[in-house]
Amino acid sequence: MRSIWNGAISFGLVSIPIKLFNATESHSISFRQIHTEDGGRVRYRKVCELDGEELDASEIGKAYEDADGSLVPITDDDLAALPLPTAKTIEIVAFVPADSIDPLQIDTAYYLSASGVPAAKPYTLLREALKRSRKVAVAKFALRGRERLGMLRVVDDVIAMHGLLWPDEIRAPEGVAPDSGVKIRDAELDLADALMDTLGEVDVDSLHDDYREAVESLIASKAGGALPPAEAPQAKGGGKVIDLMAALEKSVRAAKEARGEEAAEPAEVTELKPRKTAAKKTAKTAAAKRTAKTATKTTSAKTATKSTSKTATAAKKSAASPKASAAGAKKSTATTAKKAAKKAAPRKRASA
Repeated sequence: MRSIWNGAISFGLVSIPIKLFNATESHSISFRQIHTEDGGRVRYRKVCELDGEELDASEIGKAYEDADGSLVPITDDDLAALPLPTAKTIEIVAFVPADSIDPLQIDTAYYLSASGVPAAKPYTLLREALKRSRKVAVAKFALRGRERLGMLRVVDDVIAMHGLLWPDEIRAPEGVAPDSGVKIRDAELDLADALMDTLGEVDVDSLHDDYREAVESLIASKAGGALPPAEAPQAKGGGKVIDLMAALEKSVRAAKEARGEEAAEPAEVTELKPRKTAAKKTAKTAAAKRTAKTATKTTSAKTATKSTSKTATAAKKSAASPKASAAGAKKSTATTAKKAAKKAAPRKRASA
């Protein structure tokens, strides 16, 4: 890698000579503009508005445009003469917890390398101090004509620096959040948690730019005179979510299938009916009471009727009982007389 800046880290009274390297690179595919009729390149030429002459880079300077449209020329010597302490120094101003830095502020990333053998020990000292403290260093530095804010942290065995936007460069999210009147049910949150757990973690190194690969394939096909590859069917989605619970359940099942897990039976979603008013409840209660009273009266009447019928039957039986007793007594007397006569008969025969 080629360094883009040379300077030093100012760590109290310790100065660490370093070199600055870009930590990232863009893999975006760039295109040229052409004339669609004949394929000729369309180029931009830098032309002076006063005399119409085309200029090269050595003839072009910079100027500040004032509010009234007038231009104030500013030279590189003017900027170099400014009292800028961080012109060649990364000045550490504080050490803070990493979570105190708003991710919205994080900008371009750089690697810092020790410049020369004498810088190795102080560089290592700062790196190990950052590791042990589990903090990051907030610093100020100047690059490409302006002072910037930076954050130093350890990546493997290297000190990395992220350019930070100044706090006043972060816009407030006014009018961006949805209406605060939206209500979320616990069941919906439970399904959202289940979906998060199912998706789980991902190996970031396994992610890649599918669109860039498709563009490269298209370019290779057209450069070789072949027909463009067939358009891949696009996944359906992005429509209006009508049933949030059903969409969450479907997402959980799809995530489990993608991970090779057996999807559980879908949970049944029961629509909650609105509660009935107190007036309706009162009316129903009153009707139930009236029905209960009527049933009680009917049961009492039936019970009384049965009781009366049983009483009458018992009375008839009681009235008929004296006659039955008398008849039974006569019958018993006759039977006894006959038995006595039979016993006496054999004795008479024996005497004769």
